[in-house]
Amino acid sequence: MHVKKGDKVMVITGKDKGKTGVILAAFPKKDRVLVEGVNIVKKHTKPNQANPQGGIISQEAAIHVSNVMPIDPKTGEPTRVGYKIENGKKIRIAKKSGEALDK
Repeated sequence: MHVKKGDKVMVITGKDKGKTGVILAAFPKKDRVLVEGVNIVKKHTKPNQANPQGGIISQEAAIHVSNVMPIDPKTGEPTRVGYKIENGKKIRIAKKSGEALDK
């Protein structure tokens, strides 16, 4: 996958197009990611120990990884991802600026 947990990404298509957020979780086997504040859905919950009242809660739902692009740390624009070998380690770089996406 071209994105990881903790990356700042922009949604490039769908109902939340243009929104940015941080990846909360990545699911590589399903090719999906959970982005903070994006694809909010309402979930009906029964009363339980954690929430004795029950009711309707809003939470993020996973979106397909192809619908997000990492944000370039230099320019703040969405960018494609390239890979480079440095000191025997494979790192991700932003195609627009050439800056490393991995800290």
